[in-house]
Amino acid sequence: MSKKKALHRSTLEAKVALAALKGDRTISQVAAAFQVHPNQICKWRRQLLDLAPTLFASAHDSKDTAQVAEVAALYEQIGRLNVELEWLKKNT
Repeated sequence: MSKKKALHRSTLEAKVALAALKGDRTISQVAAAFQVHPNQICKWRRQLLDLAPTLFASAHDSKDTAQVAEVAALYEQIGRLNVELEWLKKNT
């Protein structure tokens, strides 16, 4: 008889991973408290640690990317205007 794969909600996964990261209880104690296998807790904890920097970076990076694109467009326009100005100075 095969077991069905347990599907956990992301909120439970986050709570379990945070409880494991706190360090006040062992993985076995956290597993017993949430009724989840210890290997699964280690996996969720690793995912949380790997993805944590992207949670905070994405808000700043999107603003920075937009700002960099705008600055690049403005520098391009400045370059075109400088070329036009030099051409006009030379031809008049």
